[in-house]
Amino acid sequence: MIAQLQDTVDLLGQMVALPTVSAQSNLELAALIATRLESAGARVEWVGNDDGSKATIWASLGAEERGGLLLSGHMDVVPVVDQTWQSDPFTMVERGGNFYGRGTCDMKGFIAATMAALPALVQAAERRPIRFAFTYDEEVGCLGARQLVDLLRDREDRPDMAIIGEPTQMRVIEGNKGCCEYTTRFHGLAGHGSDPSRGVNAVEYAGRYLAKLMALKAPLQARAPEGSRFEPPFTTINTGRLSGGVAHNVIPSQAELEWEMRPVTADDLAFVKEQMEDMVQGELLPEMRAVFAEADITTETIGEVVGLEPTTENAARDLVARLTGANGADVVAFNTEAGLFQSLGMQAVLCGPGSIEQAHKADEFVALSQLEACLDMLNGLATA
Repeated sequence: MIAQLQDTVDLLGQMVALPTVSAQSNLELAALIATRLESAGARVEWVGNDDGSKATIWASLGAEERGGLLLSGHMDVVPVVDQTWQSDPFTMVERGGNFYGRGTCDMKGFIAATMAALPALVQAAERRPIRFAFTYDEEVGCLGARQLVDLLRDREDRPDMAIIGEPTQMRVIEGNKGCCEYTTRFHGLAGHGSDPSRGVNAVEYAGRYLAKLMALKAPLQARAPEGSRFEPPFTTINTGRLSGGVAHNVIPSQAELEWEMRPVTADDLAFVKEQMEDMVQGELLPEMRAVFAEADITTETIGEVVGLEPTTENAARDLVARLTGANGADVVAFNTEAGLFQSLGMQAVLCGPGSIEQAHKADEFVALSQLEACLDMLNGLATA
């Protein structure tokens, strides 16, 4: 194994040993990454969350000017609760040319390869600025990236291209769906179940709200853009959890509905939100408040991340295609941070080692050959 590839594997093992699930701090991993970047001469900034328990690492090589290329990945991983692993998920092991451990493909493999390729990236920065964004809490709403994007809006050193190293098996991906997650809460009036008219049944109103969401599925299918390459090709809605009530004979005063949609277009997002708000204001709330003036329906946005929309012109896509030898580009249904960077005017592409089929599952792994292919791409930036 060549030295650079061995360095990637060693680094990946260190990163896997730091269990950066979203419920825990990522600062130890952030410090490891920051140290490697600073050793290569990068200018490093920490962008922390409100309580200081987590941080995004933003770093720069080359001129402090507008333009250049961003390499980005998230540091957090999903939990291993209720999963049966063949080995400790936070101790990386090798079996048959594959490296097993939580986060190996999603997406610490890309981050480790990027750190190992820093000598080539220093050289690449002589041709164009190279930026790095390693974020926190992507898995729970892209919180770190959303904070970073707000910061970058007024920065002069904002890149114009971005490569997000999500696990694509090193395929070039030019589009992904958005991911919008919500919790809608219903506040009614409790009472004895013998006379439902004297209370406001929060569960029943939640059920009607849910029925409306389900009724929107057919219109959303009809709104699928002509020639859509997504699978499925239309915006989807999913209900994750509905809860409420305390007993059979009590009118429930509280209910909670957790739901999400995966919009293909921003227009679909606006369509669903408008339909639901019209129902709440024009039908549900007037009925509820006719019985109980303090009744209410509120929706909390857990995460609202736009998708990466394919575009005819995409310099990042074309660059990665040249580096990897790809003949075309695909789209995926899973959500990433790429659309956030696109919202800043960057041309963005997904390309990274490992497969999304292994992500979030027990015995997650990345193949050695995938890490090697990723290094080839990153090293190629030195002369691209």
